[in-house]
Formats: sequence, C-alpha cells, structure tokens
Amino acid sequence: MRGLGLRGAAGLLAVLLAVSLTACADGGGEGEGEPTVGLLLPSRAVPRWEKSDRPLIEKRLEELCPECRLLYANAENDAASQRQQMTSMITQGVSVLLLDVVDPKALRSSVHAAQREGIPVVAYDRLAEGPISGFVSFDGARVGRLQGRALLAGMSARADGGGVVMMNGDPSSPNAAWYEGGARSVLQGKVRILKSYDTLGWRTENAHDHMSAAINDLGPAAIDGVLAANDSIAAGVISALKSARVSPLPPVTGQDADLDAVRRIVEGEQYMTVYKPFRLEAEAAAAMAVALARGDDIDPLVTTKVDSPTTKDVPAILLTPTAVTRETIGRTLVRGGVYTLDQICTPTLRPACARAGLTR
Repeated sequence: MRGLGLRGAAGLLAVLLAVSLTACADGGGEGEGEPTVGLLLPSRAVPRWEKSDRPLIEKRLEELCPECRLLYANAENDAASQRQQMTSMITQGVSVLLLDVVDPKALRSSVHAAQREGIPVVAYDRLAEGPISGFVSFDGARVGRLQGRALLAGMSARADGGGVVMMNGDPSSPNAAWYEGGARSVLQGKVRILKSYDTLGWRTENAHDHMSAAINDLGPAAIDGVLAANDSIAAGVISALKSARVSPLPPVTGQDADLDAVRRIVEGEQYMTVYKPFRLEAEAAAAMAVALARGDDIDPLVTTKVDSPTTKDVPAILLTPTAVTRETIGRTLVRGGVYTLDQICTPTLRPACARAGLTR
C-alpha cells in the first residue's frame, strides 16, 4: 500500500474540485429522490472525531451535494451500538454508508447486510471487513515509522540499546496493528522493548494505568522512551510519569496533532505528534460517498488498492502523514492553518512559545 505524497495530494485536490463542479452541474439526479449519506463515527474519546472529522465531512457533503441528507451516529466505542446504528440507517434506506468502524470483525455482518440492500459502504480511516466499496485513510505503516524515527531521535545517545515502553492502540482497531508494525520496523534491533500494552478504547485513563504499572515494574530509570500510539494515550503516559515525579521526562510520541498535545510539545512534555491533514481525508471520503450515492464511477478518485482480511483490491485513497516536533510546529500547523498562535500560545505558554520560535 502506498501513501499519497505532496504531488499526489495536489492531484487529488484537483480531482475533488472536478467532482465538486460535476456535482453542481448535474443537479444531483433531479426526480430520483434525495441521496442520503449515513455517517458512523467510532467514539468521542479521541477529540478529532467530533472536533475535526464530523464538521469537515458535513461541510464537504453540503458543498458537493446540497440536496443530500445526512444521518449521523457516534458509537461511543461500543461495537454493539454501532451495529444497531448501522441497522437503523440500512432500514431507513440510506444511499451510502461512511463507516469509521469500532470493531471490523463485529461489524462484518452489518457490512454484508448493507450489500444485500444495495447500499455501498466506504470505510473511513479504519479498514472495515466485508464487501466494502472503498477505503479512505492515511498510511498507517508510515505513521508508525514516523513515530519510531522520532522516538530514536528524541532518545539521542540512549537510542542505542535503550529501553522503550510501547503504548499501542485498541486491538479491535485495525489501525492499531498497522501503527505498531510500522513503529517496530524502525525500533527493532536498535532499542529494547521493555513492555508493550494495548490501550482499550484509546483512552487516556487506561494509558495512565498501564504507564503507572510499567514505572512500578521497571523503575523510572529504565525507561528511556515511550512509543504512544496517539495523543490521548500520550496524555495518560505523561500524566503517569509526572505523578511518579519522573524528571526529566523521557521522549513520548503521539498522533493526531490534538491542540493539547501541541501545547505539551511546546512545553517540552511530549516530544512529537503525527499530523494527518483531516480536511483532505474528509473531503476525499465525502467525494467517494457522493459518487457512490449517485451510482458514479469512483476510479478517478482512487490512488491505490488495499486488501482487507476478507476483501481483495479495495479501491482506496491513502494520504501521507507528517511528523511534528517543537521545531516544526510553526511551518506545519500554524502556516498550514490548523491552529493559530493564539490558540497554541496560552498566557502560561508564551515563554515556551518564544523559546520555540513561535512568535508573531
């Protein structure tokens, strides 16, 4: 599987614009009824779903298909709830489902149920199982490699044989293994993996408990770095380290560029995060969903194909993530319009922002 680089992203934007213009021109199939898009997101535990993905998808759907109706549901990290939500949307006769799956195995039967009703399913961010029609995400192996490389850089001289704790994501998510595999491909043979934990629900409190246990078992001096799969997990890791009065803090990775994580990076508590331009992901998913809802060909949107455990050659768009450290916040997140300096540099962080070169 191959991610989409800067040139590829520019090309994708051009295609998405063309899809938008076509949507405006054709009027959405007047007389055929309003297309309905069902959007199913997995949780509220990770801030990005409600703060970034949902509004971005809703906005792009409105632009591409003003006549489209949107049904929305959040599973709150519960596969049974997501099954019920999906069944409800199928019963209501949606035109297409945009599914960010909580548990691919648990939702496989629901994907089959959608297929039986002629409803295409686009897997969003996480690769669902069953007969899905498309997949839009970021290259998860590259995410893990970026985290692993950054962790080695942060560990400096201790990267040669140092001790690392791995705080992986929720094993029910296919992305968790994707990220972990990418990270291990970089770390193996260079550091010692002292402990490796799965973080149910990607929850901060679960990561805190695991990190506290690691500190008690290993002793803080043995821990030279922590591979945290995302920013919510990183928050729990750092909280546990601070509660144990570990100083200086070892480098801790993250993912998603949550605002609180960016502030922790400025302050020197978290070493890095991985920025994934959610706008591109949301716009690509909305374009694919609208095309499928109208019965149009999605080949112009597709950049690669992927295999799931149940389905081969799924048409896919894989976007390229970017590593962010204190030195690169300005050119990646501020210049990119993700956050303003005022959002990042709260009054208490202004001295740290000045040291990081984040000034007007």
